[in-house]
Amino acid sequence: MSAVTIESLSKHVGETVTLQGWLYNSRSSGKLLFLVLRDGTGLCQCVFEKKPETEAAFKAAEHLGQESSLAIEGVVRAEPRSVGGHELSVTAVRVYQNASGYPITPKAHGIDFLMKNRHLWFRSQRQWAILRVRHTVVQGIREYFDSHGFVLIDTPIFAPAAGEGSQTLFEVDYFGEKVYLAQTGQLYVEAACMAHRKVYCFGPTFRAEKSKTRRHLTEFWMVEPEIAFAELDDVIALAEDFVCHLVRKCLRERRAELELLGRDLAKLEAIDKPFYWITYSQAADILRSDRVRQMLVGDLERAKARVAELAATIDAKEKERTAPGIKEWKADKLAQEILDLRDELADQEEAVRNIPKHMELAAGFQWGGDLGGSDETIIARLHERPVFVTHYPRDCKAFYMKRNADDHRVVNNLDLLAPEGYGEIIGGSQREDDLDVLLERMREEKLDEADYAWYLDLRRYGTVPHGGFGLGVERTVAWICGLRHIRETIPYARMMGKIYP
Repeated sequence: MSAVTIESLSKHVGETVTLQGWLYNSRSSGKLLFLVLRDGTGLCQCVFEKKPETEAAFKAAEHLGQESSLAIEGVVRAEPRSVGGHELSVTAVRVYQNASGYPITPKAHGIDFLMKNRHLWFRSQRQWAILRVRHTVVQGIREYFDSHGFVLIDTPIFAPAAGEGSQTLFEVDYFGEKVYLAQTGQLYVEAACMAHRKVYCFGPTFRAEKSKTRRHLTEFWMVEPEIAFAELDDVIALAEDFVCHLVRKCLRERRAELELLGRDLAKLEAIDKPFYWITYSQAADILRSDRVRQMLVGDLERAKARVAELAATIDAKEKERTAPGIKEWKADKLAQEILDLRDELADQEEAVRNIPKHMELAAGFQWGGDLGGSDETIIARLHERPVFVTHYPRDCKAFYMKRNADDHRVVNNLDLLAPEGYGEIIGGSQREDDLDVLLERMREEKLDEADYAWYLDLRRYGTVPHGGFGLGVERTVAWICGLRHIRETIPYARMMGKIYP
């Protein structure tokens, strides 16, 4: 009998089938054994009844460890109350391996332990859901650009010079020559768009930022489209349509996973064109406004109150957990609840420490500086849909951004901030297509023209207005899933001090 998958059980109600997978959980009531199997497509409860002819197999199945690999044969029946909506009435169990000592038990575990065991943590329902959403985001990225006339251009991982700030480069010895891990493929797709008009690259990028915030990874994935004969408005229109496509696709194809994660789907369903659009100068005025000050004061008061509430709740649950005679399952449940509450307490205590700093930074924000993470969070929280922030000061942006024709102090760039405080998910610009202006800007930045000779050729031979952007996959997945930390959005996170597994 050929095996079927759990996600296809609705097509086999009343039939005898075989499921292959791993034991997610089990419990016994004496005469009934409930085996929850996972097979990579979902969960299914398999009900094994103890009978004289199945007694030996029943007894063996009772002693299977968590994550034992199995093939279970049985009759499919619809059961809305059961996980996945179907159950299997078991007729036979075949054991591939009886696993023992699986480290990630239903008991409580801290985030450091889980990250160290990331290769196994994948198997939990939460991580399973996140990575399936990520898959759909990646699929949606390729689907969008491939169906809109873009040509995929694979750009190099080794680069001889900086594409962004030189302070965030990872240096590599390349057969005795100093090169760097790519921060962006943008300069290379600029060259390709002059051949194909609309192109994109999609791959890993590297930034050596010494940051441990929830928004930062040292290795992450980015998609970067580039279009010829385009100005800032064209780039903004592309970014807006693209992001709407990704959100709609996830809502359509990953609704169950998003619900499992507890995502507020109404907030995603509200994502539609047009997005908000403010200038950097308007953003600066907003940051210094009384509205922002009052919002942050309220945040601080709520955080302090929540710290006190959480501390009291944790204390009460600890007393309940250690009370005499408490059942083991109840103690384990309380231990996990306490761990989750302690994580939230740590976040709230950090908020109490940081909000006064954010208030100070916002109130004292000076025109000319780049927006920081806390600034982006503030601006994003004030808008229920994504918001474009455009025309930043040229001195705080990359050398290749187009100088604004009406105000030479600023460039024709954009950042797209996701709502709910998630901040920047896209950064882009119209590129400087005037050779003389580009050379002037490079000299201001003290960049070696020889390192960029090929790039300057693009302005010598058939230069045209063009532009593009980069979207960070992990930040986008974090926003769509409603996650607090970016580390869960990528299979193997690379952060400061985090290189294993």
